[in-house]
Amino acid sequence: MSTAERTWQGPGAAQRLNILRDTKTIAIVGASNKPSRASYFVATYLLSSSKYKVYFINPVLDEILGQPVYKSLADLPESPDLVEVFRKHEDIPGVLDEALAVGAKTLWLQLGTWHEEVAHRAEAAGLNVVMDRCVKIEHARFHGGLRLAGFNTGVISSKRQLLA
Repeated sequence: MSTAERTWQGPGAAQRLNILRDTKTIAIVGASNKPSRASYFVATYLLSSSKYKVYFINPVLDEILGQPVYKSLADLPESPDLVEVFRKHEDIPGVLDEALAVGAKTLWLQLGTWHEEVAHRAEAAGLNVVMDRCVKIEHARFHGGLRLAGFNTGVISSKRQLLA
């Protein structure tokens, strides 16, 4: 779906900050053990730089970053406050169904992910919805950590800056 076709309006910065403040547990659906994947990068940040209890969901993995991986949201030991989704577009309705079944409070779709039908269904069921935003970036933005891991350094490069 192109940006021009988007009609759903997500929460503003103040609402996103409140969502993150109210969140204690995050389940990352589609978590990967590959360092090149965005979910791995986000997981590393959340484990090292946030207060959240982070759970990983992936039906084919057993461990990520020394943490156990669960096959589904239903297998978690507690209901997650926030379900962060790293899945392809056609999988998102099923993730919403799982999130509703376990009593999650927020459905958060990662950068580049947008599903208006799911957003409307989730809101109608009482969930907060955030789409096309990164939990890591939003958390860092609100907590002064955008310099971590290459954000807001003033350097436009994938290589480290050489200091004289």
